[in-house]
Amino acid sequence: MKKLMILSMAFFFSIALAFGQNEKKVKELIKETKKEIKEGTGDVKTEKKDLKAEKKELRRLEGTNVSSMAKDNFYADFGNVPDVKWKRVDFYDEATFMKDGKEMKAFYDFDSQLVGTTKSVTFADLPKNAQTEITKEYADYDIGPIFFFDNNEANEGLVLLYGIESESQDNYFVELIKGAKKVVLQVLDSGEVFFHENLK
Repeated sequence: MKKLMILSMAFFFSIALAFGQNEKKVKELIKETKKEIKEGTGDVKTEKKDLKAEKKELRRLEGTNVSSMAKDNFYADFGNVPDVKWKRVDFYDEATFMKDGKEMKAFYDFDSQLVGTTKSVTFADLPKNAQTEITKEYADYDIGPIFFFDNNEANEGLVLLYGIESESQDNYFVELIKGAKKVVLQVLDSGEVFFHENLK
């Protein structure tokens, strides 16, 4: 019995030495596991969402000069695009350029990372079920500008469109005009239509 205990202790000691470099990681893992057990969640996905929520925060850019790192990242992302117009807005360095005959904008955040791009599209580019719903529900409105927001999946930050913070995801945005009134609809790739903002 004594030999078995000594052998067990020696075994665990050798493992501890072998994994000594990862001691900090192991302690953190144990701490997280204990926290899950204590809270009764045991749901790693929930904790990941909570961590993402903590990370997501729009940070206002200071000054008026566009970051040189944002420009470098733009050319790395899109190649040697001619006639790019840059401006700094509250939360983004914004690049406006032409691609395949359509105006596009690329938005770079506080860390000079691409948040996403917008591209001008037509009503016919919307999913068919969205076209049907908009035509029916907003028959007395004129169709204004429409653009597609293509998020950068590698950047989990929030996006600010039409003054509203939302999770960065692929969506169409449709402006509708009725006299002095202007509304914006958000259309998912699936064709679901949501009221996004009342502009006037």
